[in-house]
Amino acid sequence: MARPDALSIVIPTWCAAAALADTLTALHPELTPADELVVADAASPDGTAAVAAGRGGRIVVTSRGRGVQLAAGAAAARSSWCLFLHADSRPAPGWRAAVAAFAATPAHRGRAAYFRLRFDDAAPTARRFERLVAWRSRRLGLPYGDQGLLIERAFYHAIGGFRALPLMEDVDLARRIGRRRLIALDAAIVTSAARYRRAGYFARGARNLCCLALYYLRVPPLLIAKLYE
Repeated sequence: MARPDALSIVIPTWCAAAALADTLTALHPELTPADELVVADAASPDGTAAVAAGRGGRIVVTSRGRGVQLAAGAAAARSSWCLFLHADSRPAPGWRAAVAAFAATPAHRGRAAYFRLRFDDAAPTARRFERLVAWRSRRLGLPYGDQGLLIERAFYHAIGGFRALPLMEDVDLARRIGRRRLIALDAAIVTSAARYRRAGYFARGARNLCCLALYYLRVPPLLIAKLYE
């Protein structure tokens, strides 16, 4: 039987060896003996699985696709609570205490939580986008996957978990959780801004917004994924 304070950290990966190593380094100091690391890897050829195994991770080999990988990782999780993370998103120091405080509150068994987003970029534009993300998460109930998601495993399964979507799997699950049941943790997560720097913050943000609009217009996620790429 899972311990009530145990945490399964589930990370989907594809060719993410370097980013995953940094994330696991950030996580390691605050992990407890009861916690487990589940890495759902799509047979990455770059040694991602070896990086995870070297840090004590349990590898779940899946087909490629974030929704499929997250679902497979959750199915393999054994702890009472699951924390879903992207490979390039690193919880800041103090994250475990914030997670423990949330999980210790009985009312949160029917809720989920996410981190405050911080980009690894000192540019003022990054700060503006962080504020927009905070507004979107709070007012619309739409935290994205790079903000992490903490949820009790029983509640996760009760609402159907992650679906095998190629894109928008995080939005799909957030909508089923519902805005009033999504809580911001008193902790930050630092995520890579590399894609925003390459494309430009406004261009990348506009593309994400277009994808979200298409999702709400019921355009098939597979088609949205093709447009996104």
